[in-house]
This record gives sequence, structure tokens and C-alpha cells, in this order.
Amino acid sequence: MSTLARARCRAKAHPLAMDAVLAAAVLVCMVAGSFVEPRHRDSVSWALRTPDLLSLLLMTLGAAALVFRRRAPMAVLALTGTLSVIESLTGDPRTPVAMSAVIALYTVASTTDRPTTWRVGLLTMTVLTGTAMAAGPLPWYAQENLGIFAWTGIGATAGDAVRSRRAVVQAIRERAERAERTREEEARRRVAEERLRIARDLHDVVAHHIALVNVQAGVAAHVMDKRPDQAKEALGHVREASRSALNELRATVGLLRQSGDPEAPTEPAPGLDRLDELTGTFRSAGLHVEVARADQGTTLPAAVDLAAYRIIQEALTNVQKHAGPHAKVEVSVVRVGPNIEITVLDDGSGENETQDGGGHGLLGMRERVSALRGTLTTGPRYGGGFRVHAILPLKNRTPTGEDPA
Repeated sequence: MSTLARARCRAKAHPLAMDAVLAAAVLVCMVAGSFVEPRHRDSVSWALRTPDLLSLLLMTLGAAALVFRRRAPMAVLALTGTLSVIESLTGDPRTPVAMSAVIALYTVASTTDRPTTWRVGLLTMTVLTGTAMAAGPLPWYAQENLGIFAWTGIGATAGDAVRSRRAVVQAIRERAERAERTREEEARRRVAEERLRIARDLHDVVAHHIALVNVQAGVAAHVMDKRPDQAKEALGHVREASRSALNELRATVGLLRQSGDPEAPTEPAPGLDRLDELTGTFRSAGLHVEVARADQGTTLPAAVDLAAYRIIQEALTNVQKHAGPHAKVEVSVVRVGPNIEITVLDDGSGENETQDGGGHGLLGMRERVSALRGTLTTGPRYGGGFRVHAILPLKNRTPTGEDPA
């Protein structure tokens, strides 16, 4: 740290001590100036003089008042201005007591607003200069009187300039801090959104495949003794479901890798092009699924394609878990104007079908649909069963204009 920087730190830490040093310096300057008298007759020269005791007292009081200029700037200005007026009326020859009033006016201007600076500055300039011109021992046109006017104006102007610079620096600092906070909040928001998206994917993958594994394992255990060939087939489905679960988990968790990590996943996210494969896994688990599609020739954005796939996957998983062993499911994918509509209907009689097993399946569906600015309707059907209906706009834009993909 430089010497100037250390001095500034000390000044901020001990302002009263620095004001005391300033007051002593001002007193020395005023006393030294009171012993010198300029001559203006034939040539510019200087002569020594001896100030009277009243002038010395006024200079001492004015300098002492400057010690408290930060605590009470207006009061100090009023006191030093009064001392300057007294000196203008009684001093002959005059001494520079007005120097303390100039310092006090600078302090007021640097610590208040501009309108206050204008009012106080004009009042101080008028009172001090007017008193010196009207009632002082010197002629009204004397240079000393004009000097009072000039120095009070300089003090007010300099104080206002310092205040303006401090305000600009403070505004720049606040703007930088606000920008830093905004960047941090945006980073935290993006991290939270990414975590939520990955959590939804993990839930969909695990819930779907574990439900299939559970069903097929139950079938294998039931027919192991009497029909080993069917048990073997069920175990084969368990193996396929577990392999698919591991592959999707590897792809999803791979998103958490750093960009430089090896073996980053390159497999594209699932979409409706894999709908037959998805329904086939449920049919192999014993669920009767019928699919009707009227979206031929429609190219879906990646985010919409993934959301449609996950919604159907989660709806079929809920049917598998809650709708009973003999439920029938109808899945329809229809292009309606600028939207793609997904409908999953079942006629099951599961007791907890609307509860989603206490998990996050329906919540995950709503979050996916909301991210695409679509609508989701879920609820029991009249006469039994459950209905899931999602409308996804093909222009997948979020409210902020960002692509949720």
C-alpha cells in the first residue's frame, strides 16, 4: 500500500484528529498572514505589522471551531462567519479571519445537496462581502473586500464539486455491486433450474423402469415353479428394463460432468420417435396399451419432444402402479393447430391412482408443461379411471424468451 493510501486510511479512521491538524494549519496561515501588510502605492512591497489581541483571539476561535466541522457543519459556518463579520467591523488593519469561514463553507457544500449549497453560499458571500464593503475600515472597492467575495465563492464551488464526485463514485460502486449481485442471482437461478430438470429426468427414468422391474419380478416369482419358460421370459424383461434404466441414468447423470470429462454422453434425448419402444415395454409387463397418432409430418422442437415423451412415460408408469392388473390404456398424440396434444386415458380402478403414490410424477409433469407455457389437466374419469391431458405449444418459448431446451 502506498503512503498516500495509508494516509487516507488513517484520515478515515481518525477524522477528528485530522480536523485538528487542519485547524492548526489554518491558524498558522491566518497568524502568519496577519503579520504581513501589502503596499500598493508606487510598487508592490510588503511590510510587517502587529495584529491586536482581539484579532488574535478571533483567529484562534475560528480555527478551533474547525475541529468540529464534520459534526456540525452549519453551526461551525455560523460561528466562523460571525467571527469574520466582527473582524471586518473592528480590525484595523484587518486580519484573515475569513479563511476559517471559507473552510467551513467548503465543508457545508461537500456534505449537503446543491440547493442548500447555493442558498448558504450566496448568503455567506453576501453577508461577509456586504459587511466588509459597507461597514469596514477600508473603501468598498478595496481588493481585500473583493478577495472575500472570491474566496467564499471558491469554497462553495469546490465543496459542491467534491460532493458531486463522491456521488458519482458511490453510484458507480453501487452499480457494480448491483451487477455482481444480479450475476450471482442469475447463476444460482440457472443452477436451481438445471437441478430441477435433472431431478425430473431421474424421477421419470427410475419410476418407469423400476415399476416394470417390480411387475416382471413379481410375475417371475409367481410362475417360477409351474411355468419356468414364462418365468425366464419375465426375467429377460427385467434384464432389459434394468439395462435401459442404467443407460438412461448414465446419460442423465452424465450431464453433471464437467466439459472436459471423458466419455460424455452423446445419445440424443428420447422423444416421440421412441413411443412404440416405450409402449412395448409396458405391453411386455402385461399392460394393455393402445396408441393413436395424428401428428404425422410434424417436426417437434427438442424440448417439446422430450416433454411429450416424459409425460406419456410418467402417465403409463402411474397406470402400471395404481390402476390395477387389468387396466386398459389409450394414448393419443394429435397435432391441433400450433399445439401438440397428449392424452392418456385408462379405465383402471386403482384406489390411489390420483395420488401418484405420494411421489412427484404429476408435479414433474406440471413443471415440464409450465416450462413450455402449455397446459396440463389431470383427474379421475367419470365411471372410473384416470385422465392426463397436456397441450404443448410448438413454439417452445419461456416467459423470458429463453429456450428451455
